[in-house]
Amino acid sequence: MIKAVQAVVGLGLLCLGATQAVVAATDISKLPRVKQELVAPPNVPVHDQVSKGPKIVEVRMETQEKLMEVAPGAKVWGLTFNGSIPGPLIVVHEGDYVELTLSNPKSSTLAHNVDFHAATGALGGAGLTLVQPGEDVVLRWKAVKPGVFVYHCAPGGTMIPFHVISGMNGAVMVLPKDGLKDAKGKPYKYDKAFYIGEQDFYLPKDASGKFKTYGSPAEGMADMLETAKGLIPSHVVFNGAVGAITGDNALKAKVGEKVLFIHSQSNRPSYPHLIGGHADLFWAEGSFNDTPLTNQETWFIAAGGAVAAAYEFKQPGLYVYLSHNLIEAVLLGAALHMNVEGKWDDDLMTQVKAPKSFDAKAAMDH
Repeated sequence: MIKAVQAVVGLGLLCLGATQAVVAATDISKLPRVKQELVAPPNVPVHDQVSKGPKIVEVRMETQEKLMEVAPGAKVWGLTFNGSIPGPLIVVHEGDYVELTLSNPKSSTLAHNVDFHAATGALGGAGLTLVQPGEDVVLRWKAVKPGVFVYHCAPGGTMIPFHVISGMNGAVMVLPKDGLKDAKGKPYKYDKAFYIGEQDFYLPKDASGKFKTYGSPAEGMADMLETAKGLIPSHVVFNGAVGAITGDNALKAKVGEKVLFIHSQSNRPSYPHLIGGHADLFWAEGSFNDTPLTNQETWFIAAGGAVAAAYEFKQPGLYVYLSHNLIEAVLLGAALHMNVEGKWDDDLMTQVKAPKSFDAKAAMDH
């Protein structure tokens, strides 16, 4: 039944795309082709910060439906791109072509597609990428707007929120041809980059207050959508699960390194904050065409948006990057840890006198 409904919805999307006027395409036959190996977040694919000329960037994504643990005792049927929540970050330059192969394996129970907020036309590609289980599709689109943008599954109707709140979203970073610029217009190069995909889940509970587990995505869909109508998430997490980027999985950097944080939220607003640091540079709304803001203590992500923020670390130790809606950060899970190595600078901070009860570890529970 679900497949049949989606097939009808998908046909409508495809017809919409087919009725559009055909515009003569640019001759791209001589452009070089580069295969980008996508990696699971928070890692980002290998890329140049400055363009070497327009190219066709080939990427492959497979839709995967898998039962995933959000927190102890809480599981969700994750609808994913390449098996991770969020899906992998894609990195290209302005003027590049993204050539996506989207594969939906026979083992899937649902149809899937992709709406690229970075793309132009055909519902961001959603109107041309709907694939049933056992099918694949190839879509090529030109990156004409520099910035950071969300992508997500959008099969139509109630399937759109269901797929998004089940984890089927990610981001594309379109770098300017000549790389990033600081607030004074000078070239800015980062030493490391990390991708944080923020995800809100709406897991239903049974009569005893325990989270329900279902045998398939479709089995739990009605309950999840009904729970989601209350707009109160059961979990708000970074990269798919509570504590996913803590402990052995904490981010790492060194004093003096410039780190670019790429952060997306496909469904709700968010308010990232780096405890113990700042955003030296912040590209509001993820727009690299605009002059970045400086010295931000907390920055904003609109629902369905993605942003970039950069910071040069000046002190070693543990940093906590979180949503400064502290209820979501501490109680629902929207936080990660970052360990920075280097020499401590007493001029920036020193404990002049410690109380008798002082325990340095007591303040680390974020």
